[in-house]
Amino acid sequence: MPQGADLSPTANLLEPGRNRFGFSLYNRGDKQIGALKVRLYAARGLDETVWGPIPARFERLAVASAFRSRQSSNPGTAHSLYVSNIRFAHSGGYNVIAVSELSGQYLASAPIQVMVSHRSDVPAVGERAISVHTPTVASAGGDLSKIDTRTPPDSMHEIDLAVALRRHRPVLLLFASPGLRESRVGAIVTDVAEQLHARFRPKMDFIHVELYNDNEPDQGLRAAVRAWHLTSEPFAFAIDRRGVVVARLEGAFSVRELRAAVKKALR
Repeated sequence: MPQGADLSPTANLLEPGRNRFGFSLYNRGDKQIGALKVRLYAARGLDETVWGPIPARFERLAVASAFRSRQSSNPGTAHSLYVSNIRFAHSGGYNVIAVSELSGQYLASAPIQVMVSHRSDVPAVGERAISVHTPTVASAGGDLSKIDTRTPPDSMHEIDLAVALRRHRPVLLLFASPGLRESRVGAIVTDVAEQLHARFRPKMDFIHVELYNDNEPDQGLRAAVRAWHLTSEPFAFAIDRRGVVVARLEGAFSVRELRAAVKKALR
């Protein structure tokens, strides 16, 4: 097939079994391509049997203007993604391509290699949330610049995770660094969480944790990030009243996806 857009996954944590696989498509000018009919195909190697098509749906990463941060308007920030559910039988390397349909023509991305690892220590759906103290407005002495890189700062720093779990409150726990450009999506997913916080805050706690101590990469990962065994961002975990993870989202996610995760925690 003629070569089409470049395939850029938004997630790194892939395990044997069923995985949510988010990705974006970019043209040669590094511009996102959205709203296409896209299917994925995968194989263990370039000479191995290919399986597919695996359907992918298109998601817009949009929030109401009241919840839009300055960072989410920066050039290079992702504003859409495709989401597929792909099953890997074993650990190891896999090649994945995206085939898109444009004006009646089929275009294939260049193959990318993804690594599927044995089960990680990052809490999975069905496991208990890890109780650890998280930074708050109070612990930062009221200086949000110490615990938030978003402009303006979000409102998800009022509650300590350890306290929320002790109170048996549902929690949406977001690890993201919107101002440090660790990814193209850290800012927009924080906006997404802030929008849903405004709606669901009477029913559950929303907690945003930045990746690095003092918001400086050379200062190392925050204690809460290490406790949850994370090495990248963003990650969102929906936790129910029993302290069990009921949804996990890595990389970019839309308002619709996060709302579905929140509702699982509220059941």
